[in-house]
Amino acid sequence: MRPFREVSRVVEREPGRFDAAVDPEWSIGGKPNGGYLLAMLGRAATAVTDHDHVIAASAHYLRSPDPGPAVIEAEVLRPGRSTSQVRAGLVAGGTRCVEGLFTVSTLPAGSTPHWDRGVPAVGAVPFDECVRLPSIGVRGQRVAILDQVETRLEPETARFRQGEPTGVGELRGWLALPGDEPFDPVSLLFAVDGFPPATFDIALSGWVPTLELTAYVRALPAPGPVRILQRAQLIESGRVDEVCFVWDRAGRLVAQGTQLAGIRLG
Repeated sequence: MRPFREVSRVVEREPGRFDAAVDPEWSIGGKPNGGYLLAMLGRAATAVTDHDHVIAASAHYLRSPDPGPAVIEAEVLRPGRSTSQVRAGLVAGGTRCVEGLFTVSTLPAGSTPHWDRGVPAVGAVPFDECVRLPSIGVRGQRVAILDQVETRLEPETARFRQGEPTGVGELRGWLALPGDEPFDPVSLLFAVDGFPPATFDIALSGWVPTLELTAYVRALPAPGPVRILQRAQLIESGRVDEVCFVWDRAGRLVAQGTQLAGIRLG
């Protein structure tokens, strides 16, 4: 296992142009995880501004890049004192694969919410009492990314592995980076797409490719794994939209995500 900061590293080749490498182990069925790709774009977006953190990101996935070398191009659309906007895109094999827009700023340490009653209740099952997902899926296929991250589900939401989905369309549990590396605003961009599809709690399917992913980073996380709630909202016409809430170990909501993905059931 390699630390997330290494597998998502970008190196500036010239102003606004960065070299990156898509790691084959951060994939599902050979396809790189969408949040992982978003995190690499986020690193480039902050590198071209005077701000430290991505606070909002929206990416469209044009095609899945093959693992290997890639180039990220980043352009400041509007510089600002408190926030700036950046466009960033990932190119692999001469083809544009991901296009993203980012708002970057600097998150304060020690902030507290003014109002948070619109947020779902945080889970109560401790990390050690959740079920770790193995890298061999229920159909015998290897899910490479599960050999890198530690994904643990609350037992009630892990019933799909025994062929007993609850039908609620919700997965709850914890996510830890390799070597228990602390989460930061960049790796939170991965966290909002780091869980299995919540549709597994409805019916098993194959790969659920992300078409569009939006992420908000709300606060600097406390060290340790993060708690995840992944919820499906609507499946229709071969597409599903899901929402994701991410809390740090102290119970503070630190990130949110919404995505539209393709899905094939049956």
